[in-house]
Amino acid sequence: MKSRLNLKPGQRGTKHLVEIYGNSLLYVRYRYDAERGIRLKTVEIVVEEKPWRQRTRFHEDDVVQVMVGYSEQTLRAKLKAVGGRWNGTDKVWQVRYGSIRGTDLECRIVEAAR
Repeated sequence: MKSRLNLKPGQRGTKHLVEIYGNSLLYVRYRYDAERGIRLKTVEIVVEEKPWRQRTRFHEDDVVQVMVGYSEQTLRAKLKAVGGRWNGTDKVWQVRYGSIRGTDLECRIVEAAR
């Protein structure tokens, strides 16, 4: 079975379903079954919404590797201030994850380090 159309609410072919499902409607899909020679119209709706918090990839005490360029003096100073150490072999900074969680340094973690 192939899906040919994925429509968002409000697009042509979804208006009647928007009236039925309202803001719960996420997608309308048209699927085609060549064997049976039929077209199926399916909907994806939200059935529950509740708070969720993304799990962290690292624990507070994990040592992570952070990539910071030589010319980025401000970031290097921040790393030194929280106890970061330069690893000359790998050319990265090593620091406890808990020290940089929620800062601009978190997005510079080298993923392969784990």
